[in-house]
Amino acid sequence: MKFIKSLYIHKQFYIYIALAALCFVVSFWLPVFFSVAWIITIGIGVVVLVDILMLYQTKKGIEARRILPDKFSNSDNNPVPITIKNKYGFKAIIDVIDELPIQFQKRDFSYKVNINPKQSHDFEYLVRPVDRGEYYFGHLNVYVSTLLKIVKRKYQFQNEQMVMVYPSIMQMQKYDFLAISNALTELGLKKIRRIGNTSEFEQIKEYVRGDDFRTVNWKATAKHAQLMVNQFQDEKSQPIYSIIDAGRVMKMPFNGLKLLDYAINSTLAFSNVALKKHDKVGMISFSKKIETFLPAVNKLTYLNRILESLYNINTLFSDSDYSLLYAQLKRKVTHRSLLLLYTNFEHLSALKRQMPYLQAISKKHMLVVILFENTELDTIIKENAEDLQSIYHKTIAEKFAYEKRLMVKELQKHGIQSILTPPEQLTINTINKYLEIKARGLL
Repeated sequence: MKFIKSLYIHKQFYIYIALAALCFVVSFWLPVFFSVAWIITIGIGVVVLVDILMLYQTKKGIEARRILPDKFSNSDNNPVPITIKNKYGFKAIIDVIDELPIQFQKRDFSYKVNINPKQSHDFEYLVRPVDRGEYYFGHLNVYVSTLLKIVKRKYQFQNEQMVMVYPSIMQMQKYDFLAISNALTELGLKKIRRIGNTSEFEQIKEYVRGDDFRTVNWKATAKHAQLMVNQFQDEKSQPIYSIIDAGRVMKMPFNGLKLLDYAINSTLAFSNVALKKHDKVGMISFSKKIETFLPAVNKLTYLNRILESLYNINTLFSDSDYSLLYAQLKRKVTHRSLLLLYTNFEHLSALKRQMPYLQAISKKHMLVVILFENTELDTIIKENAEDLQSIYHKTIAEKFAYEKRLMVKELQKHGIQSILTPPEQLTINTINKYLEIKARGLL
């Protein structure tokens, strides 16, 4: 039974059968073709038997393995390595068909390769998940043929392998160097001129060319008979919270990824940078209720807890309760903190409804409201309007884009910092804002 299930016929076999049948048909008019038809039929039978014997001469002629990591990184291209070993004594024609998780909606995966006897072959393909959760891989199917290409044998490996898709770990690692490097412009980060010095004293040191004369310590200079200056360092251990709106406004997708997942990926990457900068990092998610509250902590190991919490955040179809957010912050965040609020308002009236709560929060904390540009509207705006319908669409698109800019001005009018960013540039713009606030001592 297993033999029948693993045996498949190549297309060439049916061509040979059709040729033999044609000879039998012709033999009714030309009897000489009757012998030719029998010779072809017997020849096909012998070739098929030889092909089967070659493929089934050993129990395990092929070994294959799919190598999966413990976690996939959401919204990134994740490699899936596969290794194949030919244990036959002849050159094998291999066709690999991997059963990918249903989330990818890809049913035409195929990889073809010829492998010499007793040799191995390694390759990899890329998958890009756009949803967090569990992804199940099915069988790794390997079809083997000889050079005769009459029949092929099917091998199956590694059924039901599961991989967890977490927030973008790759993006976090990509920006990790920002915490320890000064090459801030390589990925579009701005070099921000520092205004004044922070108030945290570090040490007294000898003057070197380039030091600010205003930091000269005259008492130490008189004592050592040479110029000595006070050295200051950035103020550390400042509490910073990433606040994620998990309401319906964050369900909108761009390039297959929901706004919520853009916010989650940015929160993970930003939290890593802030921890490397020795600040305290916390996280809040809310909708109709407070879904997650992690107090600000200054420990690198805390990033694992943030990652696990981000993995479990999902959007709801209801509007978020900003009065509940204000009450939670008033009760649990007692020290002045930097609050990065990831949200989205499509209309100015929606922002004005929440403005009293945003103002109340900004009185005690440094609040930065992060809004998303609708990049799909830019395409409509840039197109040439050639008919009445196109003019109508372009006008509406420009109205929505203009309202976004009005929201920024409305927030500025009430003394609230803001970021208006395309979803793809969210992480880098958030880090830029953080570095700017740190450099200017606004917190």
